[in-house]
Amino acid sequence: MKKNVFNPWEIKGNIDYEKLIKEFGISPLKTLPEVFEKELLFKRKIIFAHRDIQRILDAIKNKKKFVMMTGLMPTGKFHLGHMILAKQMIFYQNLGAKIYIAVADIEAYNARGQSLEDSKKIALNEYIHNYLALGLDPKKCEIYFQSNRSNKAEISNAYYRLQNLLAKHATFNEFKAVYGDITPGKMISALLQASDMLHPQLPELENSCPVLVPVGIDQDPHLRLARDISKRIKTNKFTQLSSTYHYFIPGLKGDKMSASDSNSFIALTDDKKTVKNKINKYAFSGGQPTLEEHREKGGNPDIDVSYQYLRVLEQNDKKLKQLYDDYKSGELSTGELKKYTIETINNFLTTHQKNREKTKQLLKEYQ
Repeated sequence: MKKNVFNPWEIKGNIDYEKLIKEFGISPLKTLPEVFEKELLFKRKIIFAHRDIQRILDAIKNKKKFVMMTGLMPTGKFHLGHMILAKQMIFYQNLGAKIYIAVADIEAYNARGQSLEDSKKIALNEYIHNYLALGLDPKKCEIYFQSNRSNKAEISNAYYRLQNLLAKHATFNEFKAVYGDITPGKMISALLQASDMLHPQLPELENSCPVLVPVGIDQDPHLRLARDISKRIKTNKFTQLSSTYHYFIPGLKGDKMSASDSNSFIALTDDKKTVKNKINKYAFSGGQPTLEEHREKGGNPDIDVSYQYLRVLEQNDKKLKQLYDDYKSGELSTGELKKYTIETINNFLTTHQKNREKTKQLLKEYQ
């Protein structure tokens, strides 16, 4: 029997979201302003929970300054699952947020043994390039590496100083309670992540203001630690961090996407033939064992990977509902659903890959 593993660095087995909502003390997302309902990720409940989102909503309503802070772990190909966070960056940027993006190269070194050189290469060619191609405005965001915060000494010193100040206000027992098993390297990484989330509010940057951190629920321990120890620091006045939580888009085989298994995800650089092969060969089906049985009993779109990808990529709500109903009734076969999904993904990737070519020159700023 496989043992479930769930922490910010590793996930194995099924994720019980309802249990985690209660265990972590976060709140389900309910009524949101109309502008949020126009964003597919909110409309389709892919973003499902929050902490203290009201202060972000107030900042948007009153046209006050706010920040969206996020990070990336540069350890593999950029895939459809990563796009969930990228779409949120662009959404909040369009609502007036300043975007801060930390490249977690120190965490990749401490937790996964990856060199800083490899992290920089992957961050640039995979993540940052795809962010720009998806529509992130580089003029309204700040992207930095944990290993080299800034060429401006004032900002860099403030960032690393904050990490050390945070260390004084955290205890080993607290780390054990939040993370379970912990190593010195992971403790350093966690404190650096706390500094990432809090440092936009330093006087050298934006000063005290609302900061939203959108994450997968596996990253919530980092939020809890940062929120708790920020209350104890007297040298700076921090507005408490806000956060939202999104469901993971499943890997092709029905479990979590794994950067170490190229057949578990659709990369945004995959060609049409690769997409077709991956969906046809690996995409977990909610259909019945035979076409005859499927026509009689219908399929389960809620566990079908092709349908889950369409929840993110299909823009037409009526079409998505039709696919759901037809698949559930058995009118639409697994093969037909996969065919539509392949076409939808490849249409999206054709446009996206053209945008990658157009935005290639923008990478020079980060090299």
